[in-house]
Amino acid sequence: MEKKEGKLYILSGPSGTGKGTIVRHLIPKLPQLVRSVSATTRSPRKGEVDGIDYFFISKQRFLQMVSDSEFLEYDLHFENYYGTPKLFVTENLSQGKNVLLEIDVEGALKVKKNYPQSVLIFVMPPSIAELRRRLRLRNTESDADIEERLSRVEKEINLIEVYDYTVLNDDINLAVEKVYNIIKEN
Repeated sequence: MEKKEGKLYILSGPSGTGKGTIVRHLIPKLPQLVRSVSATTRSPRKGEVDGIDYFFISKQRFLQMVSDSEFLEYDLHFENYYGTPKLFVTENLSQGKNVLLEIDVEGALKVKKNYPQSVLIFVMPPSIAELRRRLRLRNTESDADIEERLSRVEKEINLIEVYDYTVLNDDINLAVEKVYNIIKEN
Protein backbone atom coordinates (compact mmCIF):
# COMPACT_ATOMS: atom_id res chain seq x y z
CA MET A 1 0.00 0.00 0.00
CA GLU A 2 1.35 3.41 -1.01
CA LYS A 3 1.95 5.89 1.80
CA LYS A 4 -0.53 8.76 1.81
CA GLU A 5 1.08 12.18 1.34
CA GLY A 6 0.93 14.52 4.31
CA LYS A 7 -0.97 17.77 4.36
CA LEU A 8 0.53 21.25 4.29
CA TYR A 9 -0.86 23.89 6.68
CA ILE A 10 0.17 27.51 6.40
CA LEU A 11 -0.30 29.93 9.29
CA SER A 12 0.20 33.57 8.41
CA GLY A 13 -0.89 37.09 9.20
CA PRO A 14 0.65 40.45 10.09
CA SER A 15 3.71 40.72 12.35
CA GLY A 16 2.72 40.63 16.00
CA THR A 17 -0.52 38.67 15.63
CA GLY A 18 0.84 35.81 17.74
CA LYS A 19 1.60 33.24 15.06
CA GLY A 20 4.73 32.02 16.82
CA THR A 21 2.95 31.76 20.16
CA ILE A 22 0.11 29.79 18.57
CA VAL A 23 2.61 27.39 16.98
CA ARG A 24 4.51 26.89 20.26
CA HIS A 25 1.26 25.92 22.00
CA LEU A 26 0.00 23.84 19.08
CA ILE A 27 2.95 21.55 18.29
CA PRO A 28 2.86 19.59 21.59
CA LYS A 29 -0.87 18.92 21.06
CA LEU A 30 -0.39 17.51 17.54
CA PRO A 31 2.50 15.02 17.50
CA GLN A 32 1.74 14.12 13.85
CA LEU A 33 2.43 17.74 12.85
CA VAL A 34 5.96 18.96 12.13
CA ARG A 35 6.88 22.64 12.04
CA SER A 36 9.02 23.79 9.16
CA VAL A 37 11.89 26.04 10.18
CA SER A 38 12.45 29.06 7.93
CA ALA A 39 15.83 30.48 6.99
CA THR A 40 16.64 34.16 7.50
CA THR A 41 19.51 36.58 7.15
CA ARG A 42 18.40 38.64 10.16
CA SER A 43 20.13 38.39 13.52
CA PRO A 44 18.53 36.22 16.20
CA ARG A 45 16.25 37.95 18.70
CA LYS A 46 16.84 37.34 22.39
CA GLY A 47 16.03 33.71 23.21
CA GLU A 48 15.89 32.51 19.59
CA VAL A 49 17.85 29.36 18.78
CA ASP A 50 19.42 28.54 15.41
CA GLY A 51 17.73 25.53 13.83
CA ILE A 52 14.70 25.77 16.10
CA ASP A 53 13.30 29.26 15.61
CA TYR A 54 15.07 29.93 12.30
CA PHE A 55 18.14 28.89 10.41
CA PHE A 56 20.20 32.07 10.80
CA ILE A 57 22.41 32.23 7.71
CA SER A 58 24.50 34.78 5.85
CA LYS A 59 23.12 36.77 2.96
CA GLN A 60 25.66 35.07 0.69
CA ARG A 61 24.49 31.58 1.74
CA PHE A 62 20.84 32.61 1.36
CA LEU A 63 21.38 33.92 -2.16
CA GLN A 64 23.24 30.71 -3.07
CA MET A 65 20.21 28.72 -1.87
CA VAL A 66 17.97 30.93 -4.04
CA SER A 67 20.25 30.30 -7.01
CA ASP A 68 20.08 26.54 -6.33
CA SER A 69 16.22 26.62 -6.11
CA GLU A 70 16.29 25.39 -2.51
CA PHE A 71 13.30 27.45 -1.32
CA LEU A 72 9.54 26.88 -1.67
CA GLU A 73 9.24 30.65 -1.29
CA TYR A 74 11.42 33.51 -0.19
CA ASP A 75 11.22 37.25 0.11
CA LEU A 76 13.04 40.33 1.32
CA HIS A 77 11.44 42.08 4.32
CA PHE A 78 12.83 44.87 6.41
CA GLU A 79 16.26 44.50 4.74
CA ASN A 80 16.48 40.77 5.59
CA TYR A 81 15.71 37.68 3.55
CA TYR A 82 13.32 34.99 4.75
CA GLY A 83 12.60 31.69 3.04
CA THR A 84 11.11 28.22 3.44
CA PRO A 85 13.63 25.45 2.69
CA LYS A 86 12.01 23.13 0.15
CA LEU A 87 13.70 19.82 1.04
CA PHE A 88 12.39 19.61 4.62
CA VAL A 89 8.80 20.22 3.50
CA THR A 90 8.81 17.86 0.51
CA GLU A 91 10.53 15.03 2.41
CA ASN A 92 8.10 15.19 5.32
CA LEU A 93 5.02 15.42 3.08
CA SER A 94 6.19 12.43 1.03
CA GLN A 95 6.63 10.46 4.28
CA GLY A 96 2.99 11.12 5.13
CA LYS A 97 3.70 13.74 7.80
CA ASN A 98 1.68 16.94 8.08
CA VAL A 99 3.76 20.11 7.90
CA LEU A 100 3.03 23.52 9.39
CA LEU A 101 4.56 26.65 7.87
CA GLU A 102 4.53 29.89 9.82
CA ILE A 103 5.24 32.44 7.10
CA ASP A 104 4.15 35.86 5.91
CA VAL A 105 1.13 36.48 3.70
CA GLU A 106 3.04 36.87 0.43
CA GLY A 107 4.97 33.67 1.09
CA ALA A 108 1.75 31.82 1.89
CA LEU A 109 0.25 32.83 -1.45
CA LYS A 110 3.38 31.68 -3.31
CA VAL A 111 3.28 28.27 -1.61
CA LYS A 112 -0.48 27.93 -2.23
CA LYS A 113 0.18 28.44 -5.95
CA ASN A 114 2.54 25.43 -5.98
CA TYR A 115 0.57 23.39 -3.42
CA PRO A 116 -3.10 24.23 -4.10
CA GLN A 117 -4.21 21.53 -1.65
CA SER A 118 -2.51 23.35 1.25
CA VAL A 119 -4.71 24.83 3.97
CA LEU A 120 -4.25 28.57 4.56
CA ILE A 121 -5.02 29.93 8.03
CA PHE A 122 -4.94 33.71 8.57
CA VAL A 123 -4.30 34.97 12.10
CA MET A 124 -6.12 38.25 12.60
CA PRO A 125 -5.18 40.79 15.29
CA PRO A 126 -7.96 42.18 17.50
CA SER A 127 -7.06 45.72 16.39
CA ILE A 128 -4.21 47.78 14.95
CA ALA A 129 -3.72 49.42 18.37
CA GLU A 130 -3.29 45.97 19.97
CA LEU A 131 -0.92 44.95 17.18
CA ARG A 132 1.20 48.07 17.82
CA ARG A 133 1.19 47.29 21.56
CA ARG A 134 2.33 43.69 20.96
CA LEU A 135 5.12 44.77 18.62
CA ARG A 136 6.35 47.29 21.19
CA LEU A 137 6.19 44.67 23.98
CA ARG A 138 8.46 42.36 21.95
CA ASN A 139 11.08 45.06 22.34
CA THR A 140 12.97 43.72 19.31
CA GLU A 141 12.38 46.46 16.72
CA SER A 142 12.86 50.19 16.56
CA ASP A 143 9.84 52.52 16.35
CA ALA A 144 10.60 52.95 12.62
CA ASP A 145 10.63 49.16 12.10
CA ILE A 146 7.33 48.82 13.97
CA GLU A 147 5.73 51.52 11.81
CA GLU A 148 7.06 49.80 8.68
CA ARG A 149 5.52 46.49 9.82
CA LEU A 150 2.22 48.24 10.59
CA SER A 151 2.18 49.88 7.16
CA ARG A 152 1.83 46.40 5.59
CA VAL A 153 -1.13 45.31 7.73
CA GLU A 154 -3.93 46.72 5.55
CA LYS A 155 -2.46 45.12 2.42
CA GLU A 156 -2.14 41.77 4.22
CA ILE A 157 -5.66 41.90 5.65
CA ASN A 158 -7.03 42.69 2.18
CA LEU A 159 -5.78 39.27 1.04
CA ILE A 160 -7.83 37.46 3.66
CA GLU A 161 -10.41 36.21 1.14
CA VAL A 162 -7.81 33.87 -0.40
CA TYR A 163 -7.47 32.08 2.94
CA ASP A 164 -9.41 28.97 3.88
CA TYR A 165 -9.79 30.03 7.52
CA THR A 166 -9.45 33.14 9.66
CA VAL A 167 -8.66 32.98 13.37
CA LEU A 168 -8.98 36.07 15.55
CA ASN A 169 -6.23 36.12 18.18
CA ASP A 170 -7.77 38.14 20.98
CA ASP A 171 -7.35 35.23 23.43
CA ILE A 172 -4.33 32.97 22.88
CA ASN A 173 -6.00 29.84 24.30
CA LEU A 174 -9.05 30.23 22.06
CA ALA A 175 -6.87 30.96 19.02
CA VAL A 176 -4.78 27.82 19.66
CA GLU A 177 -7.97 25.77 20.07
CA LYS A 178 -9.40 27.10 16.80
CA VAL A 179 -6.22 26.33 14.84
CA TYR A 180 -6.05 22.90 16.50
CA ASN A 181 -9.63 22.15 15.39
CA ILE A 182 -8.95 23.34 11.84
CA ILE A 183 -5.99 20.97 11.55
CA LYS A 184 -7.87 18.04 13.15
CA GLU A 185 -10.83 18.52 10.75
CA ASN A 186 -8.71 18.74 7.59
